[in-house]
Order: sequence, then C-alpha cells, then structure tokens
Amino acid sequence: MNFENIEKLEEQFQVATYAKMNIAVERGKGAWIWTSDGEKYLDLYGGHAVCATGHAHPLVVEALKNQAEKVLFYSNLVYSEVRAKAAEKLVSVAPESITKTFFCNSGTEANENAMRMARFATKREKIITFSGGFHGRTADAISATFLGNYRNLGKPNVPHHVCAEFGNLESVRELADADTAAIMLEPIQSMAGVNEAAPEFFRGLREICNEHGIVLIFDEVQTGIGRTGNWFFSGSELADGVEADIITLAKSLGSGVPVGACLVNSCISEVIKTNDLGTTFGGGMLAMAAVSATLEAIETDGMRSNIAEIENYLRERLKEIEEVKTLRGKGGLLGIEFNENCKPIHAKLLENKIITGTSSHPNVLRLLPPLCVKKEEIDLLIEVLAKD
Repeated sequence: MNFENIEKLEEQFQVATYAKMNIAVERGKGAWIWTSDGEKYLDLYGGHAVCATGHAHPLVVEALKNQAEKVLFYSNLVYSEVRAKAAEKLVSVAPESITKTFFCNSGTEANENAMRMARFATKREKIITFSGGFHGRTADAISATFLGNYRNLGKPNVPHHVCAEFGNLESVRELADADTAAIMLEPIQSMAGVNEAAPEFFRGLREICNEHGIVLIFDEVQTGIGRTGNWFFSGSELADGVEADIITLAKSLGSGVPVGACLVNSCISEVIKTNDLGTTFGGGMLAMAAVSATLEAIETDGMRSNIAEIENYLRERLKEIEEVKTLRGKGGLLGIEFNENCKPIHAKLLENKIITGTSSHPNVLRLLPPLCVKKEEIDLLIEVLAKD
C-alpha cells in the first residue's frame, strides 16, 4: 500500500494524536527505517526513545518468535519461567538496594503505581514533582506533570500534587513535610528541553527524604536501560551515587514491545500485600521475552559504552557548527541547543531523511537514538547541519 492510501485510512479511522511526519514506516534495521515508498531514513529519535537496541535486533526478534510459538499470554494468576527470568535479570542490573520489580504496560502506568506504592508505604498523600517534569497522561501522572498545558488537559486533576523548581533544593525544603508521601522526578527532563541538575541536587533530595520519611522516586522511563551510558541514572555518578526507593521504567525496556516496570527496594516491597496492585497484561510472556532479550542485547553488544562514546564524539563534531550553543544531556538522551528556534533545522533534517525530535524549548532539538548508533551515522547528521 502506498503512502497516500495509508494516510487516508489512518486519518479516516484513527483518533488524532500527534502531528505526524509524512512517511509510513514499513521496516527497520539498526538505526535505519524504510518507508512504504521505499525511502531510507536515519532514525535518531527511536520512536520517542523506545528503540534502544535498534530496529529488529536479531536477539529480540528471535526471542519473540520463540515465545510466540509457545504461549502468547497468561496473566499473573500463574507462574511463568520467562517472567521469572526477566525479573531476575532486571533486578540484577539495577542499583544494589533494588530487590523486586512490578511489571506493568507503560511509563504512565509505572508512575501511577509508584505513587500508589509510596502512599501505601507512608500512609500520606502529598506528592512533590517539578517544573518541567513530564510523567504521563493518565489521571495521577498528568496531575504530577508541570510542563506546558498537560495538567489542563488532565482536569479535573488529582489533588495533593505540588510543584518544586527543578534543581532548586530550597524550593523542595519549603514543600517537604510530614504530609509528603513522595518526591518524584525525571533525573533528566527530556520533553522540557533536556534539562539537567547537578549531582549535589540528588544528594540533597536523598537527605530531605531521609529527614522526613519521604519516598524518592526516579522516573527513568527515558533515562533508564542504558540510555545515559549507565544501566540507570539512579546509583550512578550522575546522581552522586544516590539510589531511589522506586525506579519507573518503560520505553527502551522492551525494544518496542509495550512494557513498563517499577523497581523497588525492600522498604517498599515489604508493605505491598496481595491484591494491593494488579494488572491484566503486565508481565505477559511476549513482553517478558522482549525484556530479557533487550537487556542481553545491550550487554552483549556493548551498547552502554558505545552510546557514551557517541555522546563524546557528537560533542566534538558539534563544535564545527556555528549555530549550536551547547549540547545538553547524557549518552543517548541529548538536546542540541541552537542560538535560534530549531524548527527550521528539524524540518531540514527531515527533508534530508534524518529523523530527530523537538521539545518544549523552542531552541532545543532532541536526539534519542538507538544505543547502537554509529559514528559514521552521526557524521551524516553533522553533514546536513553544516549545509547552508
């Protein structure tokens, strides 16, 4: 089917979501996709940071094929070898304090459950989140989001959500008290324009949480699963070694198969009783096969070290582009800040068959590539940026 027919059918039968690019993806390999019209694009956006292992990684494809021949799905009412192994592997690469995982289906669901667990653990209701943070579109998650117009889209908002200033510990101290259940944040704020905070900020958050008995939640839907060059932001040097009580995950976790998770320490897991949490599709066999294969592929192919090298390489190459002010972010969660609005640059790149993303910051172009992206593919980006 050609692009025009695909576009017509989607517009006729699908409710509107994003403003779409005028292409229809047919297949992919590594950091590349091919369209229904046979054109080839370099994908430096990875479908919203999802395709961490690249498109159609052989380990992931084989794992899904093998699992599909056995059983597609059964719920958490039964035990499952593939689920047990996925949980064991995920906890094994997590920070030392993490002991268990709760599987769900998406990032917003992971964040909803993380806040619920924090309320169970503390018997409190207030949640502190941050200006510029995005946590999802379901009721509690969108109420915790203080970016653009999202909270208005989610009205009526869930109560007991308050906003601190990202990177400002004093603003957190003014809000943190005996009524606070959790402090939740994106360690790197992606949609806001790839905003970062100093490692000392995370150390200060840990101290505030310890002082008031507050649960610390890192929303690592985008920073997790190797994207910063570390398995997780939590516990890394980027956080001054601070480990969150709950880490939420999705996007890269299944290489494109929908799956989310909450990683928790024993202080959280010990208060969760049977029937406190539930999910029909969470922990399904296909998703679990994808999780294990994703972690294996990242490990086997050295993707974490690769994306760290790619970040450094890109920083050097961008010095050649006069319009670039700075490069924000870490590893494969990057924001190129230009001196002017980047929308024309985004359009120029797409015209040259390179897919990137914008952000709520008008001057910041986001790159969320597969962790297997190569230096010669970064060279193609620089080549187009250098064109008049």
